[in-house]
Amino acid sequence: MSHDPLRSGAADELAHVDDRIIGTAFKWSMLVFALIGAGVVVALVARSGGDPEPVVIERPPVAPPDRLTPSTPELPSIPFTDITTGSGIQFVHETGATGEKLLPETMGGGVAFLDYDDDGDQDLLLVNAGVWPDADDATADAATTALYRNDGRGQFEDVTAAAGLDARCYGMGVAVGDYDADGDEDVYLTTFGPNRLYRNDGGVFRDVTTRAAVGGDPGSWSTSAGFFDADNDGDLDLFVANYVQWTRALNNQLAFTLNGTDRAYGPPKQYAGAHCVLYRNEGDGTFTDTSEASGIRVTNPATGSPMAKTLGVTFVDLDGVNGLDVIVANDTVQNFVFRNRGDGTFEEIGAASGIAFDGMGSATGAMGIDAEDFGNNGRIGIGIGNFANESTSFYVQQDDAWQFADMAGAQGIGSPSRLRLSFGLFMFDADLDGRLDVLQANGHLEEEINAIQPSQHYRQAAQIFWNAGGDGRVRFETLPEALLGDLTRPIAGRGAAYADIDGDGDLDVVLTQVGGAPLLLRNDQTRGHHWLRVRLRDRGGNPDAIGAVVEATVGSVTQRRRVMPTRSYLSQVELPVTFGIGHATRVDHVRVRWPDGGVTAIDAVEADRLLEIERPEE
Repeated sequence: MSHDPLRSGAADELAHVDDRIIGTAFKWSMLVFALIGAGVVVALVARSGGDPEPVVIERPPVAPPDRLTPSTPELPSIPFTDITTGSGIQFVHETGATGEKLLPETMGGGVAFLDYDDDGDQDLLLVNAGVWPDADDATADAATTALYRNDGRGQFEDVTAAAGLDARCYGMGVAVGDYDADGDEDVYLTTFGPNRLYRNDGGVFRDVTTRAAVGGDPGSWSTSAGFFDADNDGDLDLFVANYVQWTRALNNQLAFTLNGTDRAYGPPKQYAGAHCVLYRNEGDGTFTDTSEASGIRVTNPATGSPMAKTLGVTFVDLDGVNGLDVIVANDTVQNFVFRNRGDGTFEEIGAASGIAFDGMGSATGAMGIDAEDFGNNGRIGIGIGNFANESTSFYVQQDDAWQFADMAGAQGIGSPSRLRLSFGLFMFDADLDGRLDVLQANGHLEEEINAIQPSQHYRQAAQIFWNAGGDGRVRFETLPEALLGDLTRPIAGRGAAYADIDGDGDLDVVLTQVGGAPLLLRNDQTRGHHWLRVRLRDRGGNPDAIGAVVEATVGSVTQRRRVMPTRSYLSQVELPVTFGIGHATRVDHVRVRWPDGGVTAIDAVEADRLLEIERPEE
């Protein structure tokens, strides 16, 4: 098979590339190319006006990762059953695509599990895009964000209009948090355009964006967002990630193509970066933009322009000292680590920490992100989903809390993830054995990719890397599709989140896809393992105790979970934390480290229950 040379403006550079190089060059529908064949040639798209690549900051050496002896455990069956339609979910994500190949059409929408009506059940919110804001039919039957109320048994009712969330915007992501400390969960939507904050008043949402002053630049393209206490003053601040400086006009000026004829989606390298935003909660329903003063605006030292191209964000206290630090997944430029100084300001140390680049020293097409104590040993692992032909990154904390090594290969995640294009990623205990597994949602950007690159497919199966543990070491095993049920149905996967939607103790999953229906997947594992779920109630400005760490000790093993809904890609998981305890029938000790450092301890807790812990009066 051969193609005519591809042309873009005056670009006529010819090159031969093999399948692996195509994968790299193609990143984000990539620079234009064609397959190898006898006499096949390609002409790459000329770079146009992009900023120089970020300067690589030299980092101190990190001890090489241990090579783990391959284990041969019996792999568990963890079947998931697609209950989307049967549960009442009728949502379909709309992109508004009409053939122009506009980059935002590829990104999909986020999803959140939240208890919006405070009845103890996990409800479901799905973000939609719909027609473009300037389309002629923008006022006619436009798609909206959807809110579904859970009846406690995994059956859902569409309450979007009654709850006031029938918002029409080109939506991207969602953040959930009780920013006004009135006892119910508020919702922030990121969009291509002005973002929106909805205050929850007893189950009815009111748009308070203007008063709160968190709409952002009307021309911005925001992605992931999250509520957390940035300055340790007891209330929830708001972090908003922005992607690239993209316009429709600029998109259409750049002639991206895969086959020399038809338009294709262009890569982010062709667009300038954009600054993240940090809003400080003033405690009166308003926020102040402290992005520059706080130190989270990172500029390219060579050009002075914004460096970030952010798609994913999560918050974790890496050293247990000054509060929550911010980990940012950037697409095609280095990742950021914002070390919290404890006073509302941050120091960016991504390169020095070893998280800025992958194990080969390269920036990746980073998207979904999560961070947890995955080995029950106090060391944080940070997983980041990357583009096709880039392994998922898995950074493991070293003896120094601020030093990480990318151990994706050593931990068993590297090779099995290399061919997938991964968006949503999170850690959860899929089979309640007491060890955190990794799930990633996969899917390509170009529907025609298989014709250009045979190793790639538009719709891809999700993956679970099962935590085999053993002898104090952690190694992940890729679970075969036959053991996972409907979870591995190929989709154009994007957002991903988890919650116990039916009250049986194990964690169910939702995966969104771009331009299609989500997959709501009931966890039907039957390993007979016991569990404990913990829901915290704090006082003051952070009633849900976002940022708290809960420990559960059974025998000599202590598991740790963060109360942190902001994980994955554009998405939010439930607030309760879940501990699988295997065949144990009780937890010896439960210990809560509240966001302000206070501690609550409870002994001898029976298994298979939801334990609600309220902050005791002091």
